Amino acid sequence: MNSKRNLIRSALAGVIALGVGSAGAQAHDGPAPAGKEKCYGIAKKGQNDCGTATHACAGLAKKDNQPDEWKLVAKGTCEKLGGNLKAPAAPKK
Repeated sequence: MNSKRNLIRSALAGVIALGVGSAGAQAHDGPAPAGKEKCYGIAKKGQNDCGTATHACAGLAKKDNQPDEWKLVAKGTCEKLGGNLKAPAAPKK
């Protein structure tokens, strides 16, 4: 009986942790926080701040400086870093 209860508790804890982790990963989907700006094209491999059309999570950039990957940077510094403030246009189908 104890092992069944522990299994249920572990499963419940995992579901709760997954929900909390998902909420944090999507925190940057909206506008940038005060004093920051989204800078496209400067994220290094595995260091992007949010998802794109090809993946849904931060930290999944496959290559350095992909045009659709972005990082939050201090306002006024994006273009100095070689990035763009606007997302690249989606390819036409």
